[in-house]
Amino acid sequence: MKLSWTTETLALRTTFRTAHGASATRRNVMVRLEHEGLVGRGEAAGLAYHGESAAGIDAYLAQAMSRLDGDPLCPEAMVARLPQGSRAALAALDLALHDLWGQLLGQPLYRLLGLDPAAAPLTSFTIGLDTPPAMAQRAADSAMPLLKIKVGGDDDEVVLAAVRAAVPGATLRVDANAGWSREQAAALLPRLAAHGLELVEQPLAAGDLEGLRWLRGLQLGVPIYADESVRTARDVVRLAGAVDGVVVKLMKTGGIREALRVIAVARAHEMQVMISCMIESSLGVTAAAHLAPLCDRVDLDGPLLIDDDPFDGVRYQGARLLLPPGPGLGVRRRRGPAGA
Repeated sequence: MKLSWTTETLALRTTFRTAHGASATRRNVMVRLEHEGLVGRGEAAGLAYHGESAAGIDAYLAQAMSRLDGDPLCPEAMVARLPQGSRAALAALDLALHDLWGQLLGQPLYRLLGLDPAAAPLTSFTIGLDTPPAMAQRAADSAMPLLKIKVGGDDDEVVLAAVRAAVPGATLRVDANAGWSREQAAALLPRLAAHGLELVEQPLAAGDLEGLRWLRGLQLGVPIYADESVRTARDVVRLAGAVDGVVVKLMKTGGIREALRVIAVARAHEMQVMISCMIESSLGVTAAAHLAPLCDRVDLDGPLLIDDDPFDGVRYQGARLLLPPGPGLGVRRRRGPAGA
């Protein structure tokens, strides 16, 4: 099994701002696993606030090369043999192994997992932080029925009022990206809820589990989902009773195998599940979309946020996800380095 990878720049359609910062491009690592004439692909989208770096991803992949000598028909066993370290890099290898698994068996991943892609919920579309008029205009221009509004700035209530006026019929979610204090969250959520909210993501700092438990206990009428606070199934156990749901991202879990465990443990604790993504190409997002039928909510809009996607994979019919029919992930390279 031959492993290779390239680092590629994804240009965003507009500068993307959250409570963590702003960016106009993202540099993601694209992985290739070659085996018996087949190519399995994966993507690593690492963010500094998750402790990831380009150097760390490269170092992990170089270290992992010696561990990739197992049976690709047993992805669980192969993933278990991979080293600890960068979860984004682990995710890229996990995705590539599952892509190979499906190709070797001639079936899409969703079918190997026993899932019906038609059962996937609609995806939301993200509106990054900006001025209230700009965010309202972007929401209206999207023509999407489900919107995730980034908050954690100085004008959160004004922003939501402007967005609601621009899209009176849309379902709205807000994502604070850990940008509020306990006092801010308790004061803001009832006022934001007046504009109609489906849920709030990560209102408090990632490590403030007692704060999340306290905030949920106030019963403010807005379900609370944990994102930055949850990476693995063990985190779900610690969050039981503190939140209403968890946000699963393959780049946090380290790929599909752990994501399946996170979903199962959340269900065992009667928590809801939303599957989401970083800013990723169609490669990483298509992998996540294969798991969407297992989830209550979906936030897989990465390809809609970037320009000149290097891959063909999941397609969008409005807010509905259309998975490719090919074996494995079903993703195909559209542009990029020669031989990639």
